[in-house]
Amino acid sequence: MALSKILRAALGTSIGFAVAAWTIPSAAAQGNSTLGVRNVVLVHGAWADGSSWSKVIPQLEQHGLNVVDVQLPMTSVADDVATTERALALQNGPVLLVGHSYGGVVITEAGSDPKVAGLLYVAAYAPDEGQSAMTLAYANPTPIDAEITADSSGFLKLTPKGIAEDFAPDLSDVEKRNLTATQGPWAFVAFSTPVTAPAWKNKPTWFVIAANDRVISPQLEETEAFNMHARTITLPTSHVAMLAEPDRVAEFIFEAAERAGRK
Repeated sequence: MALSKILRAALGTSIGFAVAAWTIPSAAAQGNSTLGVRNVVLVHGAWADGSSWSKVIPQLEQHGLNVVDVQLPMTSVADDVATTERALALQNGPVLLVGHSYGGVVITEAGSDPKVAGLLYVAAYAPDEGQSAMTLAYANPTPIDAEITADSSGFLKLTPKGIAEDFAPDLSDVEKRNLTATQGPWAFVAFSTPVTAPAWKNKPTWFVIAANDRVISPQLEETEAFNMHARTITLPTSHVAMLAEPDRVAEFIFEAAERAGRK
């Protein structure tokens, strides 16, 4: 079939049937409904992409969870929230929404979606109303600040030194080089946009605190977790806790999904 015909078909009424078919729970998923939330949507942070969850996804799937890994454009908070909301719309039931780093800003806004049963932050920003990632970062400076560069379009990146020494110092040299090569540029406007309606005030929350974080202050993470009355674990890792301690992070996400689905 010609591409033009495929596009016309996709825009026609048949797309409603297709989406409905994709979102019907399987018998296995229905059978697991008593086990808690079965859908997990993962949101990566700044200077990263969805591959930052690559070690966690297989473990969550082994637990029987349906996992979706959102790829953010990182052009604005609004764009990133809209991308996450599209992923939420395709889920066939309640969702545990997980955000790392700047992804915490995104889930704080997108988490008001009625499908979201709980929020889980991994070494993340969790702004209150009127706060932005920039507000929190400037009030809680860390060593990474000296390794941030900006291009002429207002997008921020990390130097190779920043990746190796501050972002992911506890990973292998190969992983550090991969992170440097694949880091996604982050728009300053996304860094500086304040949150309007923090979902963590109305949803159950969990928090992974990275004790050796040099990107987001561990003290800030502790304060955020305290303010939202989150269940927490503290891991002896860098900012990328899900790559440094994937087993622990995956188990914590699974436990949160179990609890989030029970009233």
